[in-house]
Amino acid sequence: MDKTKVDDMLIEMITPKVKEIEEKFGRGEGLSQDDINTLLLKSQYNHINHLDIKLDEVTTDVASLKGEFKTFKSEIRADLAEFKTDIQLTINNTMKWYIGSIGVVLVLMKALDILIK
Repeated sequence: MDKTKVDDMLIEMITPKVKEIEEKFGRGEGLSQDDINTLLLKSQYNHINHLDIKLDEVTTDVASLKGEFKTFKSEIRADLAEFKTDIQLTINNTMKWYIGSIGVVLVLMKALDILIK
């Protein structure tokens, strides 16, 4: 997701306070509840921002997968159509051989019948 002006304004407002808190913590001073809340807000914002970046990456990956699956689907359909055609040609060729063989057997049997009589 794209950052908005509100996001930028929030970071601008909170950054000086975060620096003050870091300096305060660096000097060994205790933190007030407001300081802790400010740090938590900054931390959560960074976490959400990181998740938004990851979400964008995942969304892009899913979109590319959709395209790949469409291509794969069309390839499978083309292969299936070719396979069906090959099977039909094989069946037709086999039937021709069977019918031809039966014809040859019938002719030979008739020839034997004529010769034996």
